[in-house]
Amino acid sequence: MASVLILSSHVATSDVGGSAQVVAFARAGIETVFAPTVLFGRHPGLGAPGGGPVGAEVFAGMLEGIVAAGVLMTLDAVITGYFASAEQVAIATRTLDAARAASPGVRIIVDPIMGDHGKGLYVDPAVADAIVADLVPRAELIAPNSWEMERLTGRPINDPATALAAARFLGAAALVSSVTVEDEIGVVYADQEEAWLAVHRRAQDVPRGAGDVLIALFTGALLQGSSKAEALETAVGQIARRFAGTGVRIKRIA
Repeated sequence: MASVLILSSHVATSDVGGSAQVVAFARAGIETVFAPTVLFGRHPGLGAPGGGPVGAEVFAGMLEGIVAAGVLMTLDAVITGYFASAEQVAIATRTLDAARAASPGVRIIVDPIMGDHGKGLYVDPAVADAIVADLVPRAELIAPNSWEMERLTGRPINDPATALAAARFLGAAALVSSVTVEDEIGVVYADQEEAWLAVHRRAQDVPRGAGDVLIALFTGALLQGSSKAEALETAVGQIARRFAGTGVRIKRIA
């Protein structure tokens, strides 16, 4: 059975963050180990969330226990998501290095959660700087939304072509969500050898947590042997049906 370590948020009453990814992987029969960075009662976008960040000392101790349990030697992937402090990012960075040393074939997937269109940067600037400096260079796959991709590359993203150009400029494989495709919405997967676009009708209400679930579905499909194109079609197709009640179209763009 495949195994994934998740370093991200836990929100008790919202299907978002690491807790949403745990559910998505479980449905696919993939084992997870989840180390939360925050413990919230509800999504911060709804008001005061309750709870708070996991302290750096506690977060580090939790990961030390995970390492002591021998988990790193059995991992197939590590996914990083939301961080509440630059100290947490530093701890996560050491964990990624340890995971790669213990399991050289492990996939490192970084969701550089920093902000979004209409909101701008919604994490502390020190957190954003640490993600860019420490996590992104270690990633096999970067999974930003289009706003985050713009921040990572300094390039505007207006359509699939500009998303592809930004991904190729970044140099790492990228899964870029929230890409405008005329009056629809799309996700671009791109690496240095191939690029694919999956498009579907926009949801009436933009759902919280869709990006988190997308990354889990895409990663899960890859771990189960799907090609990049198949994984994209599977992941975006499930998101489109769940949140927009529609199908998905996929095509190669490079």
